[in-house]
Amino acid sequence: MKKIIRYAGIGLGILLIGVAGLLTFVKLGLPGASVGAAEAVKIQSTAAKIERGKYLANHVSVCMDCHSTRDWSLYSAPLVPNSLGKGGGRFGPEVGVPGEVYSRNITPAGLTGWTDGEVLRAITSGVSKDGRALFPIMPHPRYGHMDRNDAEAIVAYLRSLQPIQNQVPDAHLDFPLNFIVNTIPQKPAFEAMPDTTDEVALGRYLTNAAACGDCHTKAEQGKPVPGMDFAGGNPMASPMGPLQTPNITPDPETGIGRWTKDAFIARFKSYDLSKGYQPHKVNKGEMQTIMPWTMYAGMSERDLGAIYAYLKTVKPIKNKVVVFNPTAPAVAAK
Repeated sequence: MKKIIRYAGIGLGILLIGVAGLLTFVKLGLPGASVGAAEAVKIQSTAAKIERGKYLANHVSVCMDCHSTRDWSLYSAPLVPNSLGKGGGRFGPEVGVPGEVYSRNITPAGLTGWTDGEVLRAITSGVSKDGRALFPIMPHPRYGHMDRNDAEAIVAYLRSLQPIQNQVPDAHLDFPLNFIVNTIPQKPAFEAMPDTTDEVALGRYLTNAAACGDCHTKAEQGKPVPGMDFAGGNPMASPMGPLQTPNITPDPETGIGRWTKDAFIARFKSYDLSKGYQPHKVNKGEMQTIMPWTMYAGMSERDLGAIYAYLKTVKPIKNKVVVFNPTAPAVAAK
C-alpha cells in the first residue's frame, strides 16, 4: 500500500512538473517560438505609400476607430478632433473581454523606439515590441492575410501622424485567457492584392481587410459559430444599450438579398462627413451604433461595390436579428 501511495505521489509530481513546464512555455516561450523575431526592414515612406496607408487605416481596416477617441454623444460616434491614433480606448467585460484591454498609442510618440519591422509584426502577427502577445480585438489574424505592400503602407502612415503624448494602461487578462492569448499569434501569410477587374476577389480581400466577419458573425467563447458566417446576431455594447450586429448575408428576408449595389453603396456614402453629413445627437433610449459609418463612408465606390459583390456570393442564412433593444440596460462609455 505504501508503494502504491509513493508511486502515485511520484506520478502526480511528474504530472504537475509537466503542466508547470507547459504553462511556462506557453507564457514565456510563446509567441516568440511561433512568430519569431521582427524583420530588420526599413519601409520607404513615399507619398503614395503614406496616402494608401491613410486610406486603409481610416476607411477600410479603420485602425483609427479603436486607436482614437470617439464622440459617443453623436450617431456612429465620429472621431474627436486631434485624437488620431492616441489610443486609450478601454475594452472590458461589458464587450466580452475577460479582463481589460486598452488600445495602444500608435502615433510616433507611442511608437518611439519601435522599428518598422516591430510595427509590421504587431499589425500582422499580434506580437508587441517586447514579445508579448496582443489581444486579437485588433484582428491581426486578418491583417496577416493582407498584401504586404498594404500592411507596410499602414506602417508608413502611422509614422506620419502627429505625435500625441498619451500614456496608456497595460492590459490585464483573466486566467486562462492570459495563457491562451499567447497561442494566437502566427506568422503572416500575406496574400497578393487581387486584380481590380476581378470584383468578387477584390471584395473578398477588402472584406477580410475590414474584418467584416469578426463583427457580423456570432461568436461563442471567442470562436465563430460554425455555419453562421456574416449572419449577424453578435452581441455588442454601446453607451445607449446592447446591440446585435445585422445579418449581411444575401438572404432576401433577413439579410441584404434584396439590396441593390447602388443602395448598398449609397447607405455608406450617406454618412460621408466630407459631403456634408452631420451626425445627430443621440439621447438616452435612442439607438446608437458602434459601426463607424463616418469612417467607412470614405471608402471608394469601387471598393464598396466590390464588397457588395463578394457578400452576394456568400451562403444566404436566414437569421432575423433585433439590432437594438431600447429597454435593455445601457453600458457606460469608457
